[in-house]
Amino acid sequence: MSEHDAATQSPTLTRAERLDRLPFTRRHGRMLGASGIGWALDAMDVGLISFVIAALSVHWQITKGDASMIASAGFAGMAIGATLGGLLADRIGRRNVFALTLLVYGLATGASALAGGVAVLIALRFVVGLGLGAELPVASTLMSEFAPARIRGRVIVWLEAFWALGWILAAVIGTFVAAEGENGWRWALAIGMVPAFYSLVVRLGMPESVRFLEKKGRHDEAEQIVQRFEESAGIEPGGGGASAAGDSGVDARETSPSAATNPSPSAAANASPSAAATVHRESIWSRGLRGRTAALWVVWFCINLSYYGAFIWIPTLLVDRGFDLTKSFTFTLIITLAQIPGYAAAAWLIEVIGRRWTLTIFLAGSALAAGAYGMADSETMIIAAGCALSFFNLGAWGALYAIGPELYPTAVRGTGTGAAAGFGRIASLLAPFLVPVLVATGTQVLAFAVFAGAFALAAAAAFTLPEQRGRALEEWTGASEE
Repeated sequence: MSEHDAATQSPTLTRAERLDRLPFTRRHGRMLGASGIGWALDAMDVGLISFVIAALSVHWQITKGDASMIASAGFAGMAIGATLGGLLADRIGRRNVFALTLLVYGLATGASALAGGVAVLIALRFVVGLGLGAELPVASTLMSEFAPARIRGRVIVWLEAFWALGWILAAVIGTFVAAEGENGWRWALAIGMVPAFYSLVVRLGMPESVRFLEKKGRHDEAEQIVQRFEESAGIEPGGGGASAAGDSGVDARETSPSAATNPSPSAAANASPSAAATVHRESIWSRGLRGRTAALWVVWFCINLSYYGAFIWIPTLLVDRGFDLTKSFTFTLIITLAQIPGYAAAAWLIEVIGRRWTLTIFLAGSALAAGAYGMADSETMIIAAGCALSFFNLGAWGALYAIGPELYPTAVRGTGTGAAAGFGRIASLLAPFLVPVLVATGTQVLAFAVFAGAFALAAAAAFTLPEQRGRALEEWTGASEE
């Protein structure tokens, strides 16, 4: 009897359910670490450009318009990359796209270090953005499809927490490398080539999504991966019903309350070709999904507008306030450190009060902090309000990446998360141009008031999203909004 036959004869659990009922194992930890390092390298690249722009404003005397073009070129690439990355992930696999994105933006960042003018730097930043934009939604989708259902949200926030490590690394490189001499920014970008080498680790060392493999009919590969995770948990491979669940200390029905009466799409796909076809025909704008898709797009747009509008410009705006380059970068480093407790708080709350409330609260806190930062008139207030903005904003990002993949069935999960991220990148494209206009019109107070308003709108939209805490990824029906 083949592995596929043995698995499909299991009377109780599908492969997805066997993964969902597992405890968090060392194999999960290795996968989280591998995905997280890629995530951190992404953040490092995004963060570095804010320091490079500030350095070029001093060494090349670039205009605010040039600075906006450099930043926006990357975000334009991210908008396209996020959408295409999600589509590709649903067609050629999450792991393959993840590795490809690291290779693309790593090589392009290294090439940016050799740029001899603004035009070349802008073109290369666009290519960098293609890779950056695709990597984040693909990585979160891949990790969400392996994380145990009971703590899936917390695991994705842990993944997002690597963003803080990457941004902190960018701040350190910016402070001690980019600020050192006329060519310091070139050495900073040269360090950004690391993701190109790390792409080999991802491609060779990470498993492909089991749910994706099943959709493609690659059942033997899917079974082998599930068995390796079960072995890591000390469970006899094969999804052996109650005994396997008992070995893990978790009953499978705890993580999938409706599994007994509502078969999952993955189970339906194994049992019936027509059922599988129904899942594949689903659209993110179908009747059952359009409400959550629209709300998710609003959240993505508003959080991108405010986050990138603020954090890309903070080092330069501090220089405009009269601080020298080193002090500006030091302040930014201190503010960035507040991201870590923000992620920690979100990771705890997301499995206690749920995804929707966690996301809403952190977005509302971001709105208040943005308003306070705009009115800050002393070094102490700048740092305090900046840290609050960093704390709440990055906690919100963690919750957002957790909730996104849970809103969609497997067949369109990559597309749904990628499309929302792509739409959000339109705002990040606009933000670098918007900030100089707002500052010129009404000083920094007006700019951060606009960011506060965007955060508030995002909080309202987040509150309309369905709560998915504790539910298996396949527990979805297009019949109604929940």
